[in-house]
Amino acid sequence: MDENAKPPETTTPPTPPPSSPQARFGAEMRRLREAKQWSQAAVAARLGCTQTQVSRLEMAKRTPSKSDAEKLDLIFGHDERNYFVTLYRRITARPGGPRWFMDWADQIEPYALVLRSWDPLLIPGLLQTESYARHIFSQGPRVTSKDVDERVRARMQRQAILDRDEPPMLLCLIDQGVLRQPLGDVAMMREQLMHLVEMAQHPAICVQVVDSQCVAGRLGAFMIAELPHGEPDTIHADSSAEGQITDDPELVASVWNRYEAIRLWAYPEHVSLKMIREAGQEWN
Repeated sequence: MDENAKPPETTTPPTPPPSSPQARFGAEMRRLREAKQWSQAAVAARLGCTQTQVSRLEMAKRTPSKSDAEKLDLIFGHDERNYFVTLYRRITARPGGPRWFMDWADQIEPYALVLRSWDPLLIPGLLQTESYARHIFSQGPRVTSKDVDERVRARMQRQAILDRDEPPMLLCLIDQGVLRQPLGDVAMMREQLMHLVEMAQHPAICVQVVDSQCVAGRLGAFMIAELPHGEPDTIHADSSAEGQITDDPELVASVWNRYEAIRLWAYPEHVSLKMIREAGQEWN
């Protein structure tokens, strides 16, 4: 049977957009299968289904089951990471949940070798104090105290990757204006900047301040994750509605170019730390 043949159907379901969790599941199936130079029929034999079903999964025209996800993790050697199981959970997540960011926090950030970030408005989330994060989340529209507590807890849990024996390299570029932007009270800002200095002493963390005249960074915050095992670099770009997570080569290359353009305006690390200390002392 021709592996590329379309299954006989009276109606063809619309293909989900590339950013949907179901499309991501299918794209990862195809990428890992091709990396092993396996045919769809070979994966079908291991998965216990037909080649047509594998084709439909890869084209995001069939919703995977939890069993599919568990078997794929075993087939591709990702059972410890629960890679496909987590992607499956994103598909079945309740509407309205922060599904777009769960992919990043669960499947990208914890496994990155290097994380590069640009933050023109706020201290990077991985380096925020609890009080700073709480203030930011409390200012959201129609937010409840329960929402704030959950988001703060999730942010603090994210930061646990920096406490591992082998944490990712974290390379942060922060706009100079962030250091003196009045958020919350004076004590909160001083605590946050002193925490930033303390975290920057970590051998796996580099913080650089970027001159506020840098125009290249005006389009918004983003992160670049460099992943292991030949997986493509993945970006997370912020927007006012929801973030975009993608490993599309053209978009990744565009963000990389922007990152390098911003980095040209960054002060050396030792100068940056001096600037952060001085700014922290002004908050008194």
